[in-house]
Amino acid sequence: MIGGFQNIPKIPELKKRILFTLLLLAVYRLGCHIPTPGIDSVALSAFFNAKQGTLFGLFDMFSGGALKRMSVMALGIMPYISASIIIELLAVVIPYLEKLKKEGEQGRKKITQYTRYGTVLLSIIQGFGIAVGIEQMASPGGAMIVISGGWGFRFLTVITLTAGTSFLMWLGEQITERGIGNGISLIIFAGIVAGLPVAVVNTFRLMGTGDITPFFMALVVVLMIVVIAVIVFVEKGQRKIPVQYAKRVVGRRIYGGQSTHLPLKVNTAGVIPPIFASSIIMFPATIVNFLNVKEIPWVQYLVDFLNPGHIVYNLIYVIFIIFFCFFYTAVHFNPVEVADNMKRQGGFIPGIRPGKNTAEFIDRVLTRITFSGAIYVSAICVLPQVLIYRMNVPFYFGGTALLIVVGVAMETANQIESHMLTRHYEGLMKKGFGRAK
Repeated sequence: MIGGFQNIPKIPELKKRILFTLLLLAVYRLGCHIPTPGIDSVALSAFFNAKQGTLFGLFDMFSGGALKRMSVMALGIMPYISASIIIELLAVVIPYLEKLKKEGEQGRKKITQYTRYGTVLLSIIQGFGIAVGIEQMASPGGAMIVISGGWGFRFLTVITLTAGTSFLMWLGEQITERGIGNGISLIIFAGIVAGLPVAVVNTFRLMGTGDITPFFMALVVVLMIVVIAVIVFVEKGQRKIPVQYAKRVVGRRIYGGQSTHLPLKVNTAGVIPPIFASSIIMFPATIVNFLNVKEIPWVQYLVDFLNPGHIVYNLIYVIFIIFFCFFYTAVHFNPVEVADNMKRQGGFIPGIRPGKNTAEFIDRVLTRITFSGAIYVSAICVLPQVLIYRMNVPFYFGGTALLIVVGVAMETANQIESHMLTRHYEGLMKKGFGRAK
């Protein structure tokens, strides 16, 4: 792998893309430290310190610590992800959007435009909810977080947070287009990794004070290594369906007669389901958390249920993950189209009749492996949460974060390797980092 990285400077275009990506990620991290006007940073920090281990901590992790500082990027990239989910869902029921998805590049640009509009609208709604809610909040010592409230503060906060999310969305699109890797995923990746050094320092501090034993910490490290190994193993796993192409005579040439396979990934959706599931849960729960719920018991119960680590939260989280695993796979992989394309090219699966039977066979296999992949993603995301919130492990780098970090790292490494292989350089590994064996 070290030899592969040494070849990166030899490719000017790849080096330029990587530097461009790192520069924009640095701009993102800088923006996370620019505060929103009118906020008492000391009172806000004390408030979040008292809210550790709740939904605020999870949302702060995805925003890269921007929410804890109430920076201009406090909303993070979640409004964009939520807007993408809504557009994907509407494309299933609205023929116009479904038609746009099939129109190629022009249709994709139109859908991207609608997603941007949805992102701005959701940012305005969430920004207003945060502005109204944070006016009523105080630190444990009684100091108000907002120095001077009112409609002026609310309007300024909505404009600031909406502009921050819009700028962050633009950064992600620029990274995807001119950098390396998926921009939105890398922004979430950078936000999670940014909190890792602080978590490590706090863990060693607790070990020094005797709050946790070295033996117990060693078990946690071993668990993390095992989880990472499982993630890498499953993410590279494929179900190869054999495909045979019949011989065709075109003029004086003979085409076909070759054997290949149709690869179906165990986890086709990748890191999208936990991200989508988290954003869906956090959207209503965050608004509820910013409301005054002392006089409304049922709302207080709802807040308690939607806190990470609660059994109701974990159950809803698993349901959403399984749903989005199947939904994302169904949106991006159509067995009927694959079977029709295979039939037009003279391909067939041995023992399966071309056409409808082939589509049903592929759909059956895809459903089974998608269910297995959904159970794997759910286990990776929920089991470490049980360890963190039920056993009070003071190391907030749970399964969702690990899945996103490892998945995005593998995806980015695969893109880097593809750029290197197109220029006849060896990849990061001799047999390729992301190739199934």
